[in-house]
Amino acid sequence: MQTLEELARAGEGRDLFEAVLEDDCRERGATREDSLSRMGALLEAMRRAQAGYDPTLRSGSGMAGGDGARMRRYARERGGVCGPFVGEVIAQAIEMGESNACMKRIVAAPTAGSCGVLPAVLLPYQRREGLRDEDVVRALYVAGAIGQAIATQASISGAEGGCQAEIGSASAMAAGALCYLGGGDAQAVCHAAAIALKSLLGLVCDPVAGLVEVPCVKRNAAGAMIAMMSADMALAGIRSAVPPDEVVLAMRDVGERMDASLRETGLAGTAGTPFGICMRERIQGGKATP
Repeated sequence: MQTLEELARAGEGRDLFEAVLEDDCRERGATREDSLSRMGALLEAMRRAQAGYDPTLRSGSGMAGGDGARMRRYARERGGVCGPFVGEVIAQAIEMGESNACMKRIVAAPTAGSCGVLPAVLLPYQRREGLRDEDVVRALYVAGAIGQAIATQASISGAEGGCQAEIGSASAMAAGALCYLGGGDAQAVCHAAAIALKSLLGLVCDPVAGLVEVPCVKRNAAGAMIAMMSADMALAGIRSAVPPDEVVLAMRDVGERMDASLRETGLAGTAGTPFGICMRERIQGGKATP
């Protein structure tokens, strides 16, 4: 399935997961058992990455590490402005992003820089709702189909389309997966994805010193929050006024118009601030310190 419209049509009158699974088996020439085993392994890898977070680790630059633990402790002890569940989601997103920055094993979903969004919304939700692993695997198929539609029509690369193509796509995938788990039909799932993607349209890719650390790690938390509110909107019956595939094409258009300095080159945006320049010079061997 190359578009969200095709995805919505495929899910008419049936479980959307089944439609995506059949498409995957047909496209890769795989058996149902092989496909399910592969997706189950990805879920287990996400869970191992979560369990393997080490709050004492710091990235080579020193810019990333430890914040996930700070957020988790704050949410546990004080509840937080948004409550303990949302605090856990934020902590999970930051922890996964920090693990990536510290060279730990993660699952690119759809990219390494956006690896925290999908597990941050799915794993805490699974625990809260008491869902089976089989349920989450089904949601991962739905997320994957959304990511494929975006990649086919636009891009999931920050170098091509800015961070909207990475965190934006991850948020769209997570929104669709959550909407599916919440009982949304295929149309609702696609509109959840569109609402999330619209909310991150124009987000630039501006990594400080060219590293996937600042502001990347914290943007995973932002993508997770937008995914949750987008899923709830779609489950409430709210629809994107702009058709989902037109939102994807709009993201492609914005990415093509975006200046190269804002597409993963580490030149502008936060990367071009005095702090960003100082860090770049320090990491490249200069004498400046932040």
